[in-house]
Amino acid sequence: MSTPETVTAVRPLTTGDADALVEAARRAADGEGVRGSVTVLDAGGHLLAFRRDDDAVLISGETSTRKAYTALQLDAPTADLVDLVRPDGLFHSLPTALDRPLLFIAGGVPLHRDGRLIGAIGFGGGAPEQDHRIATAARGAAGLE
Repeated sequence: MSTPETVTAVRPLTTGDADALVEAARRAADGEGVRGSVTVLDAGGHLLAFRRDDDAVLISGETSTRKAYTALQLDAPTADLVDLVRPDGLFHSLPTALDRPLLFIAGGVPLHRDGRLIGAIGFGGGAPEQDHRIATAARGAAGLE
C-alpha cells in the first residue's frame, strides 16, 4: 500500500514581491539605458503590478503585458520560444489560437518559488535582448527562480 504524498504549500506571488520586481526591473533598465514598461502577473494571469516610464514608447505597456502572459502560459522565457513560432516551427499557429494574444519576443520570464510557477514578469521598451536581461535581472534580484 502506498502512502499519500505530502503536498507542501508554496507562498504565492504577493504585492510585495510584485513591487520588488518592478523596482528591480527599473534599476536593471536604468543600467541598460532603457525606458520601458514592466508587468507582473500572478499565477492566474491577473495583474499585480504595472509601471510605464514617462519616456517609454506607448506600445511598451502592451508588449510587456503580452510577454508576461506568454511566459506564464507556456512556463518558459519568451526568448526561448521565438523559433517555435516561425513558419516551420512546432507552435507556428499558436500566436492566434487563444483569446488573449501571445507575444513571442524576448522579454517575458516565468516566476517560480520552490520549483512552482507563481507568476511571470514582462518587460518591453528596449531591444529584445535588453528586455530579456532586464526581466531576468529583476527575477534574480527578487530572489525568485
